[in-house]
Amino acid sequence: MSSSRTASVTRATSESRVELSLDLDGTGASTIDTGVPFYDHMLTAFAKHSLTDLTVRAEGDVEIDAHHTVEDVGIALGQALRNALGSAEGIRRFGACVLPMAESKVEVAVDVSNRPYLVYRVELANDRVGDFDATLTEDFMYAFSQNAGLDLHIDKRYGRSPHHVVEAVFKGVARALREAVSIDPRESGLPTVKGAL
Repeated sequence: MSSSRTASVTRATSESRVELSLDLDGTGASTIDTGVPFYDHMLTAFAKHSLTDLTVRAEGDVEIDAHHTVEDVGIALGQALRNALGSAEGIRRFGACVLPMAESKVEVAVDVSNRPYLVYRVELANDRVGDFDATLTEDFMYAFSQNAGLDLHIDKRYGRSPHHVVEAVFKGVARALREAVSIDPRESGLPTVKGAL
């Protein structure tokens, strides 16, 4: 198992440029600048609650729409997670979190299986949190899960405020992932009978 579980990714398209670095064994420190303030807030919360150190610098066509920036950061974060895990030896693999946020509650379960799948059952009362299109949260989670190799299930149990629901989603995913990628001292190899993740 590598002593350093870190990765850096640069993704450049005609629509955005993303520079991202990730340390899975961090302290929750982050420097985030995507040009989308609410998204920055969510990524900061993600780093804090996953106890990863995360740096994101993104420039995109946000004057048109935040979609490309949100999705491309999700792709880069997923690639960085996959790279930082290396062989994934010794990880717990599974993680779950039930997270309350004011009147809202979200349940998250994740399997770091390298067999990506997303179940996203989150209905919102409306699609705006300030200037942010809250429906982009699903696009982010899809891009992130597909590129990280996560089987990710997100279920809103209840909640009215789109802000609270989206924040509970990001924090819940962070907490579940924190558990799943943590090292289990009793696990000497890969947490699978298949011989590979």
